[in-house]
Amino acid sequence: MIRILFSSSVFVLLMILCAHSDLSAEPLPKAWVDGTTLARLKSVYERNEFRPDPFQARWLPDSSGYSVEQTDPSNGRSTTVHFNVETAKPFDPQRTVEQPSNSRRLVSPDGKYKIEFQDRDVFVRSLETDKLAQLTHRTPDRDISFRGLSWCADGKHVSVIEVDQTLVKQRSMLVPEDPSYPAVREQRFARVGGKIAAHRVGIVNVESSKCEWLPLESPDEGFYLGTVEWAGGTDELLIERLSRSRDVREFFLAKPDGEMKRIFHESDPAWVVASQAKNSGLVWIRDGNEFIVISEKDGWRHAYRYSRAGKELSLLTPGNYDIIDRATVDETNRWYYFYASPENATERYLYRVSLDGSGKPQRITPPNQPGTHDYDFSPDAKWAFHTVSTFDTPPIVELIEVAGHRTVAVVRSNEELHQLARSVVHHPTEFVQLDIGNDISLDAWMMKPKDFDETKQYPVFIYVYGEPHSQTVLNSWGAGQSHFLRAVADLGYLVVSIDNRGTPAPKGAAWRRAIFGSLGPLSTEEQAAGLKELARMRPFVDLSRVGIWGWSGGGSNTLNAMFRQPDVYHVGIAVVPKPQPHLYNAWFQEIYMRTRETNPGGYQRSAPIHYAEGLKGKLLIVTGSGETNTHIQIIEGLVDRLIELGKPFDYMVYPNRDHGLQEGTGTLIHVRMLITRYLLQNLPPGPRTKEASDAH
Repeated sequence: MIRILFSSSVFVLLMILCAHSDLSAEPLPKAWVDGTTLARLKSVYERNEFRPDPFQARWLPDSSGYSVEQTDPSNGRSTTVHFNVETAKPFDPQRTVEQPSNSRRLVSPDGKYKIEFQDRDVFVRSLETDKLAQLTHRTPDRDISFRGLSWCADGKHVSVIEVDQTLVKQRSMLVPEDPSYPAVREQRFARVGGKIAAHRVGIVNVESSKCEWLPLESPDEGFYLGTVEWAGGTDELLIERLSRSRDVREFFLAKPDGEMKRIFHESDPAWVVASQAKNSGLVWIRDGNEFIVISEKDGWRHAYRYSRAGKELSLLTPGNYDIIDRATVDETNRWYYFYASPENATERYLYRVSLDGSGKPQRITPPNQPGTHDYDFSPDAKWAFHTVSTFDTPPIVELIEVAGHRTVAVVRSNEELHQLARSVVHHPTEFVQLDIGNDISLDAWMMKPKDFDETKQYPVFIYVYGEPHSQTVLNSWGAGQSHFLRAVADLGYLVVSIDNRGTPAPKGAAWRRAIFGSLGPLSTEEQAAGLKELARMRPFVDLSRVGIWGWSGGGSNTLNAMFRQPDVYHVGIAVVPKPQPHLYNAWFQEIYMRTRETNPGGYQRSAPIHYAEGLKGKLLIVTGSGETNTHIQIIEGLVDRLIELGKPFDYMVYPNRDHGLQEGTGTLIHVRMLITRYLLQNLPPGPRTKEASDAH
């Protein structure tokens, strides 16, 4: 091990672990020594061999077929091939309607005008006369930009969103141009409790070039915008406004003259729309006379049908289960399609229910197909591209007739990837439910090493996220960093991931909101309880050898585990964590914890930095000096605190890398090799007898 000094804003200790150093008292696994692990990671991150072949197709507007871009092997040129939907064979459609491209969306529906940007302002050009007219007028001394440009169906009006970041504070970041004299750039960063960008929504009359700014109420603390789009082919603009804390949501309809009316309102003590934005937006039906909106107001994520005037007409999806996501609407046959998995929160299936709210939901995905399913529907909803995968099985894509779920053709088999999967999946990944008491059951998965012997005990390496933005326990190919962690498991570890309450699992609003007010304490308790329950259920789990790691919010939960549960976890690797959440961005953190001024106790309990004195085990902190998300200064406060406490720890800074630690040749592999090396050196891999484990 070599330790050198690295200079950023302060001198910090940077650890560089040499590739061939061995601090472990036990021999290293053969796969590590002979380069098998490195070769596996190169196949994942350099050659992308574990990534499925993409399948991209465009449905023809009349649903008679679909179009695929293919490369002509004779000349290398791209060509468009049309396929008949009933046979999946090439054909010449009688009439092909041009698909809109991004550039076409800037052209008015009547083809007379085109939107352009010049000097960050918006202009419209007449395609008949080439005359240019300015639609927006930026104030020179303000940091203003425009987005959300969209044509009304009448071709006479354009919607526009003005974003003013003038009052959002700027952070200074080094630009590594000259090593001796780096430049400095400024980046807007809205911190918890600080000023956020201001928004205005306008409707521009193209003929007069006049913009009518809509009278949206703007409180001092600011607000956010969700969906902004023309409503159901009319001249009314739909605006979704979210309170800064995301605890209030409203939909408005606005006319070009500025007249507005509210058609939907909801509030929740915690939030109505989380960071995943699964509830955001709405879907128009019946020629714009009704809409379908997603809400959790009855404790579950359900679909509701409303009139255009804002009257609730029916609950479409009653029952104690969550919609995972929308799918499509078949208005001809009066069906609403959605994804759900009432019995298993790790999977995803297609369901449908009648648009009038009568009858029970019908599962469309066949019952003999476990895993994660996705459907890309044809415009008439009679056909779909169906993609299915599991944690251990790569995806296949098939063209199906939705009625009866009949397979027309397999359009992407990924056969080579399936063969590769069979060569590395030595044991089926075990999905389990962990009963931690009080009627709380946590989903988890566990990967076993290649030479697993259930009569022995193995060390455990936990992969944690545990925050509201993501699940790790999903029965889906590539979920939970599985391609990397499967290589780690083969070195002699049980690799485990657990979803605590507060993760966005489809288990009801109460499950997801259990962490409201303070991210960290609950997840730390439940992760430890889940681990102990797993050891009770599976005697081959060695609780004397437990490591934990995570990225971003998972890095924060790793710190909390090491600081608050030091007798449970012996090694921790925290990648780009946020040990001081009050320094994080307002957009994410305030949904779940509001601000430090309004919730000081929640921020105190959440911050790992306040519990650093509990550290006993081996800890590696990894970050990038070019972070724009969990800035290095957020982490340096913890570094200073650990130094002040005299706690030994290790710290790796990747120069000029951002939150994903992927910039620069070799970085993706180097990060994973660093994690694996630290684990091997501090948590001995491989089987032990129970007696040997107890002796340790």
